[in-house]
Parts: sequence; structure tokens; C-alpha cells
Amino acid sequence: MTDILPAPEVYDFARPSTLAREHARVLELAFETFARQWGTQLTAKVRVVSQVTSEQVQIMTYDEYAASLPALTGMALLPIADTTPKGVLQVPLDAALTWVSHALGAARPLPTPDRTFTPIEQALVRKIVEDALDDLRYSFGGLLVHDVGVGGFQYNSQFAQAAQKGDLMIVASFSIRVGERIAPGTLALPAEAVLPQLGETATTVSPADARALLDAQLASVPVGVSLRLAPAAVLPSQVLSLAVGDVLPLPHPQHRPLTIAVDGEPVGTAAVGANGSRLAGIVVTTTSEQPA
Repeated sequence: MTDILPAPEVYDFARPSTLAREHARVLELAFETFARQWGTQLTAKVRVVSQVTSEQVQIMTYDEYAASLPALTGMALLPIADTTPKGVLQVPLDAALTWVSHALGAARPLPTPDRTFTPIEQALVRKIVEDALDDLRYSFGGLLVHDVGVGGFQYNSQFAQAAQKGDLMIVASFSIRVGERIAPGTLALPAEAVLPQLGETATTVSPADARALLDAQLASVPVGVSLRLAPAAVLPSQVLSLAVGDVLPLPHPQHRPLTIAVDGEPVGTAAVGANGSRLAGIVVTTTSEQPA
């Protein structure tokens, strides 16, 4: 059976803008809480059992985020007080229209083509987004200190001017299940509105510190140690004809210490000894003490 490996992620060394591990975990928890709250809110609004699952949190430029979206999609722009870039809550247009149909009482809405919202549909979608922002404020707590509102709607991801191309955005991807329909969605927040509340994290260390940290980590990693006799060379025919009771002579003198090996690499020698009721190796020499 062949194991299915996860798809590799491309890392751009020219733009190493990544979230620190502790920051990423805090944001993942916040978005997971938001997803649960939003799923409950959607169930109440559209009157169909709904579930929202947070799938991934990453940081990217607004230009990269916009390029990752379908050309025609629903984008609610989210102005944030004291912050120039806007946030974006994005869902497919046909999925949002299905939610509206459910909210208006349709048990099984017909498939809807991708089209922009009518004024009535836009008002209903706006209410859904406003309720989602209440869940966002609750889930983020002190991570989002500025007021977030609902601005206009955009339908072309390439022309929506929520932020400058190079502005960093924290982007969360969601799987939104409403009834039998599953749709992808994203929520993008300007990094400058969230990261200051996460605190400072040391992103670089001096070469001396890096060596000390590496040595400390390696010192705590368990490794397998073996004691080896000198190897014996035998012919394949001898191996194939081995039987119970056969004796293989070993070219290892009785007075010669055994080799201490770690992952196959010799690091010293040891004599056979005992530690209570167990066999033990008494270190005789280490690699640094052995003659070149």
C-alpha cells in the first residue's frame, strides 16, 4: 500500500514572510473558534444545519491573495479603524446565493449561476457578514483591538482595492458546509491590525547563539548506541548454507575492546563489563583519544 504524501509547499526565499510558530498557533486557535461560532450563526440565519471548518492560516501579500481567488467571486470589504488596508471576507457567489435562498425559506434551492447580488440579496448577505464579524470579535478578543465594519461588495478579485499589492495579509481558509453543499471561503485581515497584539518574537539570532542552540538541542536527542565486534567476511555460499549449530569464527581478539558506534559511526571503544545483573560496556577510549 502506497502512502499518500502531502503536497509540498513552495517557499519563496526572496520573500521569507512567515508567521512565527507561536504566533501561528495563537491565530489558528482564534480562527478555529471563529469557525465554530460562525457555523452556529449560519445555522440560525439560514435555518439549515451548517458547519465551518478552519483549514489553513498563512501570511501573504494582498497581491498573492487576490491572485489565489476566482476571477468572479463575492468579496465583502471590511474597513478596520485606524488601519488603511481593509479586511476581506470572500465566498463563492453561487454559495452565498444558496444561503440567501435557504434564509428565504427554500428547502432545496436550485443551482444558481455565478452572478452579482441584487439589492435585496446584498442586504441579506450583508446581515450574514455583520453577524460573522460579531463572532470574529468574540473569537479574537484582544488580538483585534480596532473596530471592524462591513463596507462595500466587490465581485472581481482583480479589481477589488482592499489593500496595496505589497501589504501583508493574514489569510485563513475555510470549508463552509450549509446543508448538503460545501464551499470554500477565506478571511483576510491586514497583518498590521493583528500582529502588534501578538508581541515581539526574536526572528534572528547571532551565529554564536545559533551554534549554542543547536548544540543544546542535539544534546537532548536520544540516539542508539551499539557495541560491535570486528566484522567477519564470509562468502554468500556460506551464508546460504548456514544451519543451526554452525559456528562462525570472528576475527576479534579476546583482549581487544569492542567498538562503540552511534548510527553506524564509531565514536570510541569499550570493554565488556557488568552493571548489576546487566551487561555493560566500560568506555576505554573516545574518538578524540584514538590515534589518527
